[in-house]
Amino acid sequence: MTHLLLASLIWAFSFGLIKDKLGALDPSFVAAARLLVSLLVFLPLLRPRGLTRKLVLRLVAVGALQYGAMYLAYIAAFRHLKAHEVALFTVTTPIYVTLIDDLFGRRLNPLNLGTALLAVLGAGIVSYGGLRLDAVALGATLVQASNLCFAFGQVAYRRWLGGLPVKDHEVFALLYLGGFAVAGLSSAALTPWSELALGRAQLLTLLYLGAVASGLAFFLWNFGARRVEAGALAIFNDLKIPLAVAASLLVFGEQVGRPAALALGGIVVLGALALHEWALRKKSTVNS
Repeated sequence: MTHLLLASLIWAFSFGLIKDKLGALDPSFVAAARLLVSLLVFLPLLRPRGLTRKLVLRLVAVGALQYGAMYLAYIAAFRHLKAHEVALFTVTTPIYVTLIDDLFGRRLNPLNLGTALLAVLGAGIVSYGGLRLDAVALGATLVQASNLCFAFGQVAYRRWLGGLPVKDHEVFALLYLGGFAVAGLSSAALTPWSELALGRAQLLTLLYLGAVASGLAFFLWNFGARRVEAGALAIFNDLKIPLAVAASLLVFGEQVGRPAALALGGIVVLGALALHEWALRKKSTVNS
């Protein structure tokens, strides 16, 4: 769980950075640029020898969806929403994680679904009364598309690698290759290259997001996803929401009218995680 928590802490600042430093840039370019940096960071670690062609294609496909398609929708949403609103609309990701995992397993796990819904309730407390729902329909739709892509990718990675003797850092470049292929093609077609001008702050932000928020944090997230149960993974998807909202408000100066709701919602999310862990330990004790 340490890997998931560290990734959540890193991502907490990404929402505000994107809105504050990169909001005026073409979303396709931003997605392609940071995924290219991520790919370059992990490419020297790539060791594809011993992987089947089927697994290689699966990993590239996971990256194309979890990172490429996800980023195109996610970054585009910042043109319609504030940073903390983007964070809040990721609230549905845990439900997508549990339901997709259940679809893979052809069953419904009430514990996973129940604790994920509790985590959603916690994030919902944060957002209640603070959103301009009549003005953000397109942004919300983009975030939901992003949530679906991210949820499917992490579940697929966790299941397809499973107990295989594969070292995550030796294959992760394949995911970034798939993500960059999708975002790069989109950027080549849509980015207004003649109008593109990067300032020093924007360039440094792209390098940081590509190397740390995308490169390191996504690796930590999928590494951790292989090592926790699906319900805990779902809940951690919502833990970043109160963290990201806090960073957007306190660090980047965005305004929200209900600070108390942020604290209460964060407590509920943490409570959902604690409840899930307690239930798993109790189940393990009964079965032992």
